[in-house]
Amino acid sequence: MVRVRVRRVPGLRTAKTTLAAVLSFVVADWIGTSDAPVLAPLTALLVIQVTMYDTVRESLQRVASVLAGVLVAVGVAAVVGLSWWSLGGVVAVSLVVGRLLRLGPQLLEMPISAMLVLAVGGDRDVADSRVYETLVGAAVGILVNLAIAPPLYLRPAGDAVRELSERIAGFSRDLAGGLRASWSRQDADHWLTEARTLNADVARADRVLGRAEAGARLNPRAASTRREQPRLRTALTGLERFQLSLREVCRALLDRTYFVPEEEQADAYPTEVRTALADFLGAAAAAVTTATEGGEVALADLERKRNRLSTLLMVDPHADEAAWQQHGALMAAVDRLRVEVEAAARQPEETWRPPPLTDRQRQAVRRMMRRRRRRA
Repeated sequence: MVRVRVRRVPGLRTAKTTLAAVLSFVVADWIGTSDAPVLAPLTALLVIQVTMYDTVRESLQRVASVLAGVLVAVGVAAVVGLSWWSLGGVVAVSLVVGRLLRLGPQLLEMPISAMLVLAVGGDRDVADSRVYETLVGAAVGILVNLAIAPPLYLRPAGDAVRELSERIAGFSRDLAGGLRASWSRQDADHWLTEARTLNADVARADRVLGRAEAGARLNPRAASTRREQPRLRTALTGLERFQLSLREVCRALLDRTYFVPEEEQADAYPTEVRTALADFLGAAAAAVTTATEGGEVALADLERKRNRLSTLLMVDPHADEAAWQQHGALMAAVDRLRVEVEAAARQPEETWRPPPLTDRQRQAVRRMMRRRRRRA
């Protein structure tokens, strides 16, 4: 795995936000949008986000909110004045239209703009200044974020995947050590509980990698992320499935203890079988670490240890049907572990490209079309 180190500058976002606010005020004052164009720096403050994509999205949503709110207020003011019922109508219409436009966090800006314009009787100058200053603040916010490109978060993503790999490999080695020692139902239950706690580590790594993917959208420095994302995502997917297979192994070990007398729990799986499984888990731990680091995995050794365990678990289904089923469940989980190691080691064939800016809107349109076809 290639580690890309990006040095983060302390206070960079604060400096960018301050610069955007000052520049937007200067530009709006130079254009002459109003006597005190504070809406422009306010917009710049609100639209500057961690990633370029989020900044553009927030800017477009805010411009749409203000423009739609002003249009609603001007239309209502041309027919009626300000009253409690006209105010209520403007707020209701603005909220409905805002939800239809999918304005997200900027939804409330639409009724706010509508109420402010309605309060001055739909004055054209006030409406125009509000729209112009919003456009100036949004444009300056985007340009500042483009000129001082936001971080890619590629290094934290690589660190998160590597830490997850080490955490899962460490758990596998610890479980192998436990299998070589004494064994009981309480031991099996303990390891299943520990395996479930790995879910939080997987979720954290996925969030960090997702942030890196979001940071690459519309980012002029995204070439390194496009190169490294396929490897990171492949490794993370393999680790996630490996962790699920580990849980299945622990589940099978626990289930077997419920099909033998309590005094025979230690022999639910004989020492020779547990040692063979421990050997396989130790090899799998080393293999999954090597795979996520981009090294060559010794799959032949893993296959040999798997075959030895399979031989030891062979049982006549007519002699002991329960053992045959439970041994089969354990071997199925072991086989999935081996497959996921191979999947994590697989080299991606293509570079990654961020989804288009309008991907969310296109998905919404597709959902609407599918609903219409179902109704038809």
